[in-house]
Amino acid sequence: MSPLALKDAQHIVLQHAVALGAESIDLLQALGRVLAQDIRSNRDHPPYAVSAMDGYAVRAADLSAVPVQMPVVADIKAGELPSIILGAGQCARIMTGAKIPDGADAVIRVEDTQASASHRVQINVSAQAGKDIRQRGENLRTGEIVLAAGSEITPGALGILAMVKCARVQVRQRPRVAILSSGDELEGLHDAFDANKIPDANSYALMAQVQALGIQPTLLGIARDDPAELRGMLALGLQHDVLLVSGGTSVGVHDFVRPTLEALGVQMHFWRVQMRPGHPAAFGTTASGKVFCLPGNPVASMVSFEQLVAPALRRMMGHARLYRRTLPARLTQSLPHRAGNLEFVRVVLGRDEQGYLATPTGSQSSGVLLSMARADGLLVVPNKSEGLAAGDSATVQLLDGTAFQEYSGIEEQ
Repeated sequence: MSPLALKDAQHIVLQHAVALGAESIDLLQALGRVLAQDIRSNRDHPPYAVSAMDGYAVRAADLSAVPVQMPVVADIKAGELPSIILGAGQCARIMTGAKIPDGADAVIRVEDTQASASHRVQINVSAQAGKDIRQRGENLRTGEIVLAAGSEITPGALGILAMVKCARVQVRQRPRVAILSSGDELEGLHDAFDANKIPDANSYALMAQVQALGIQPTLLGIARDDPAELRGMLALGLQHDVLLVSGGTSVGVHDFVRPTLEALGVQMHFWRVQMRPGHPAAFGTTASGKVFCLPGNPVASMVSFEQLVAPALRRMMGHARLYRRTLPARLTQSLPHRAGNLEFVRVVLGRDEQGYLATPTGSQSSGVLLSMARADGLLVVPNKSEGLAAGDSATVQLLDGTAFQEYSGIEEQ
């Protein structure tokens, strides 16, 4: 198979990523999940007109000439239901959130008044009807859809769910994700130290990337370069909705992942992507699951995850915003580039009076994991670029764990 442009690879992946079914969960566990149902309000909120300020409830018509002295006929606190009817020339002291008494149609902030004789106040400003009053149903109206299916449950949305007494909520299921590393050269986290081995960082970096999306993955460990062992572990991984395999996907005589997956019935859709790092990334499907073969180099594995796996997992969870948020930034130094592959350069971000600045994190080798550990984002160098100069503007894909948008924002040309 010929290498695919990133946008084409993403298109293929998303064709096979559909939102999973629904499940009912407790509201306390709902943050970050995606609604699988419309949520309707069970009440008007506020249930009556309330004051938006601490101050005095008045009749606007009484303030045609100010300042004016008024008797204070009541003191209304939030939660009280006043029985008075405000008459001409009268006012009532009122707290924020308290019910507006009958007869009043405006609120004067306490800062715009002056204490006078006992039970009297001087009003220093005029007002129009409705001033500093929150009308009944301003926030919610009974029966209206306040959160649509497909909405992400943010802190604000969770507050709305509590406001309409939704103690349990229908949300999209999260995919079951398994992570497997491959290679005789790898040393497990709890294995004895061996200076001739390479620590398996990929499993844990990928684990953290999956966790950042709100999913708790299963770590399958390390599959050695033995066809029988590899087949057994791949078969176990394919029982999940998504399997991430790191390493063993090159074309060497001891790279058994590809033929073993095909023998297990996986239909491979592509084996190479025109991006760097991450060129040897692959994607396949079975009748019930998906498998991503990611490069063995840790940076390439993580970058491939951001571009291919994260959008798929978010779509499976029901999200509409699939891609990391992007922003423009100016380079603080020149970047050489050989045309042919889209390149993701790890950068830290700063600011000056003109906007964001991007500075590479050091060595951009796909094996230098510190370049990702230090990075705020991935600066995109289009595949046709001959290099970027200091001061040039480029797109940076943020590595913030919470910021996503509906479009990729990446220009490959």
